[in-house]
Amino acid sequence: MTTVDIPAGWPATEEQARAVQDELRPRTVLDEPGPPPGTGRVTGVDVAYDDERDVVAAAAVVLDAATLQVVAEATAVGRISFPYVPGLLAFREIPTVLAALDALPCAPGLVVCDGYGRAHPRRFGLASHLGVLTGLPTIGVAKNPFTFTYDDPGARRGAWTPLLAGSEEVGRALRTREAVKPVFVSVGHRVILDNACAHTLALTPAYRLPETTRRADALCRQALREATS
Repeated sequence: MTTVDIPAGWPATEEQARAVQDELRPRTVLDEPGPPPGTGRVTGVDVAYDDERDVVAAAAVVLDAATLQVVAEATAVGRISFPYVPGLLAFREIPTVLAALDALPCAPGLVVCDGYGRAHPRRFGLASHLGVLTGLPTIGVAKNPFTFTYDDPGARRGAWTPLLAGSEEVGRALRTREAVKPVFVSVGHRVILDNACAHTLALTPAYRLPETTRRADALCRQALREATS
């Protein structure tokens, strides 16, 4: 487990954090298809918090994209680096997530975030932020639609509808299990939306959420328990 300090010069106010988003957002690459689904490696990242103890734990779990078997994993623990502000959650998570990714013994391939990319009020959620900082292809797969609207997709697995900000498609509501609530997929960096949805379906053979997210969630919760016990 890696221990993380809050980086020097890290934003301390909402104004500073939004300025960073404005600076980095134009660097997002939206016209690369990304790696083919089911090939190479795919990595899930997730975080868990203990706000009372001011502790955040991050996990990165690498899977073989073809078999969904675990290839490698790493965790990092640090102080919470930013207060809770909707739309700025990446600033609470990025330092420890980067440390977990850096601690991996192999290249992560595509990174799947438990959250948002373009489906964000400023079009720069965690997946986009992480992708720009690392240069890695990233997507966001969220449990809820944040502030956006959508029509319910058809009941069959693979059905989808646009996730909309007015008339702008910022992602998709994607049915990963028949007749089960959809997940909300958005592009982060260096992946197109069709491919992001294809990856999400490849990562959900048995459950609503991607295997990457399920495994990273379990690992970061374990790391938090160990760090605060």
